[in-house]
Amino acid sequence: MTLRLATVRNRAHFVIGDNSDPRIVDVAKASNNALPSDPMECLARWSELQAFAQTLDTSSAVAVTLEELDCPVPRPRQMFAIGLNYKKHAAEMGSPLPPLPLVFSKFQSSLNSPAGDVTVVGETVDYESELVIIVGKGGRDIVEANAWQHIAGLCVGQDVSDRGLQYMGSPAQFNMGKSRRGFSPIGPWVTDMTNNPNRDNLHLGCTVNGEKRQDTQTNDMIFDIAHIVSYLSTVVELFPGDVIYTGSPFGVGHGHKPPRYMKPGDVVETTLEGVGTIRNRFV
Repeated sequence: MTLRLATVRNRAHFVIGDNSDPRIVDVAKASNNALPSDPMECLARWSELQAFAQTLDTSSAVAVTLEELDCPVPRPRQMFAIGLNYKKHAAEMGSPLPPLPLVFSKFQSSLNSPAGDVTVVGETVDYESELVIIVGKGGRDIVEANAWQHIAGLCVGQDVSDRGLQYMGSPAQFNMGKSRRGFSPIGPWVTDMTNNPNRDNLHLGCTVNGEKRQDTQTNDMIFDIAHIVSYLSTVVELFPGDVIYTGSPFGVGHGHKPPRYMKPGDVVETTLEGVGTIRNRFV
């Protein structure tokens, strides 16, 4: 079975089923404590989880709702994000294609759960659907051809942005504008993509109140998943559980004329093929 790891009440759980009928099995209990209950420790031992998942007894699985799921990566050591990483998005923002990945940081205190509320601060809060990489095996100077061996899996993400704060002053303050409380929901779980032949060309998009706003294939990325992991590792050391947002596709609210920003009561559903859906209400 495909390994998917969720966090519920601060404990790691295997996920059986999909978004329509998810069920969970406690990792530590199922393994008689041979595997840890801490989700961050599980990410560091991903190959062991992969092996155990193939023999998992699912008879004890219990149903779980999206609202019961915690952030699947609760304490990442580092959070990165890539700006302007889709060709069509760069065009809508009136920006040239970057020659290297445009990297900024997001702060860990902005993490949110797959169904967590997001507070609207001001009048320029925007949505950005994203594919999120979760590092499994860390390291430096990772060869691009081996990069997927260092990835535990993928999550669905929203890189919620306060555009007013982001573009206040020069240079822009990307890390601040994208790191308010709750501005980084990810989930619903970490999905192993080892056996997914389409992992470099997945469907990604989001709706706002049921209206489709973003709709793309991830092969529109300027820098693909393996390249991003390899490039980051040439500058910094990557650690198990690090979170990497890989950029948003065409259709952000800021790109509309006039812009279409979020308001209290809006609901954003973000879906990544092969992973699942997260749902966040703006309040």
